[in-house]
Amino acid sequence: MNTSRILALRSFYCIQFIVALIASASLLVSCLPEDALKTSFASYRPAAMNDGWAISTPSAEAIDSTTLSEIYRQFHSDATLWQVRSLLVFRNGNLVAESYTKDPADATTPRAVWSCTKQVVSLLTGIAIDKKLITLQDSISKFLPEASNHADKRGITLRHLLTMRSGIDFQNGGLSGQTQALLRQIPDNSVEFILARPLEAAPGQKFRYTDGSPHLVSAMLQRATGKPLRDWAREVLFSKLSISRLNWTEYRDGVTLGGFGILSTPRELAKFGQLVLNGGKWRGEQLVSKQWIEEMTTETSDVAGYSAQFGYCWWLYKSRSLWAMDGHGGQYVFVAPKKNMVIVMTAEVNTQDDFQFLNTEALRWVDKILNAAQ
Repeated sequence: MNTSRILALRSFYCIQFIVALIASASLLVSCLPEDALKTSFASYRPAAMNDGWAISTPSAEAIDSTTLSEIYRQFHSDATLWQVRSLLVFRNGNLVAESYTKDPADATTPRAVWSCTKQVVSLLTGIAIDKKLITLQDSISKFLPEASNHADKRGITLRHLLTMRSGIDFQNGGLSGQTQALLRQIPDNSVEFILARPLEAAPGQKFRYTDGSPHLVSAMLQRATGKPLRDWAREVLFSKLSISRLNWTEYRDGVTLGGFGILSTPRELAKFGQLVLNGGKWRGEQLVSKQWIEEMTTETSDVAGYSAQFGYCWWLYKSRSLWAMDGHGGQYVFVAPKKNMVIVMTAEVNTQDDFQFLNTEALRWVDKILNAAQ
């Protein structure tokens, strides 16, 4: 047998061996038990928990139950949505549907909601303004003694901070970002750390979405109210909403984190959305003035490059007539005034970059749900 023939046969058998090896490996993998990333859909019927939510049904609230059931089935089965953890639908102030795609204990387990904290801070700011403890025109120097060391920052107002137009060059992202320093509790004084950052623009001139500005709002509110913000929040807001599971982290210098830091459940998170939908009223009590809710959800900043507009720390999807709370990784509360609905979705809290449950994807499901409602 000539050499070329031998080499040809050897190549043939090598290829056959590799094919057989791959086939065996595939068979072995297919036989291995697989940990499901999501559970199969069973029901969207909410459980009664005596947590302040009235339970209703889709049909009673003019939502097509067959369509909604199919939406939930797809939400559970879509493998590209491996990050999601919950989907809840509220209409006319009632909880009509909820499901948890990974763990039913998520209904009562507080998880990080990241930047949804900013929207809560904005609501608390409205309450402080209603009580005449602070005004939008107040400069940071009125409440933060640290500002005396930074002459270029003294003209920054509360309104500049709420609209993300402080001009401070505070970078959220990346391992070297300032948010990472706060998360690791590197600076001793969180307020001084933020104020020590250089100005990249004059106050009021440039929009930059940042964790630094709402943290300064938190510090101002603490000085205005005389209490840690998380304590004052329990007194004037959380207790009124029957929110008891929420946790809110305080920095080591005693300032309640303003850009992130809240851990909450989907049901409790929804109460902030319902409060805004009700014009600041909850169970007949006006907790935040209607005027503030209207102002908070009015576009204030040019946010070129973003898929939404911006009010006072609230995101606005004007083309869809939606207001939103939005936290890193995919923590959302969508408020739909025209449909009298609130839709909550949560996802894994530590995903990064392309692994996040993005708002563009979340809105696709919101559209489906709203279309199912008469």
